[in-house]
Amino acid sequence: MRTLRTAARVLRQLTHDRRTIAMIVLVPCVLLVLLRYLFDSSPATFDRVGLVMLGVFPLIIMFLITSVAMLRERTSGTLERLLTTPIGKLDILLGYGLAFALAAAVQAALVSLVAYLALGLDTAGSAALVVLLAIGNAVLGMALGLFFSAFARNEFQAVQFMPAVILPQALLCGLFVPRAAMVGWLHAISDVLPMSYSVEALTEVGTHTRATTLMWQDAGIILAVAVVALLAGAATLRRRTG
Repeated sequence: MRTLRTAARVLRQLTHDRRTIAMIVLVPCVLLVLLRYLFDSSPATFDRVGLVMLGVFPLIIMFLITSVAMLRERTSGTLERLLTTPIGKLDILLGYGLAFALAAAVQAALVSLVAYLALGLDTAGSAALVVLLAIGNAVLGMALGLFFSAFARNEFQAVQFMPAVILPQALLCGLFVPRAAMVGWLHAISDVLPMSYSVEALTEVGTHTRATTLMWQDAGIILAVAVVALLAGAATLRRRTG
């Protein structure tokens, strides 16, 4: 019940924050539209790149939003007040996780709907699997954002974590250069980055008519990393920032 009450409070805050709603719902759709017309003369390229971005865009946006949102709870004193009550650290993190997971599900489902119905995305695999993986990636971004917010002292530092945490993953996930073609040490680094498995899972759906064993393995890794990040976030949760 404590977790559900926390989730309800966060959802109420979200519904009253129009800018955050726009960031969650509209921004990934707009980015995908830009990508579609960037590759207007090459639909096959959009099918490949656009499919991957259905996972990457939600991951990045949810990372940014959740890291800043949790930091605000610390700097405003809300977190300190909560921790003086019987509610536990894990209850707080799970409440935030549940609230933002629902927001992530709405975001990923809407972006996927726009991609398939409005932009003509074509994949060999099921659109339902793409939606499922997009939601998983958004939840992963949320979990990582909650975890890394523990190491920031202000909103500027929280934003700085995005190039430090997300950009290396974007470069090494196989989007620009196939991971198999990377030099050994770069490939080894990519093996421990969760975005690599996000891209690999979506690529599997794009090239196979049925769900593959590799896709399910990658999906399991994404879920496991999200759970570990939430638990680690609870362990590092502090009463004060500073």
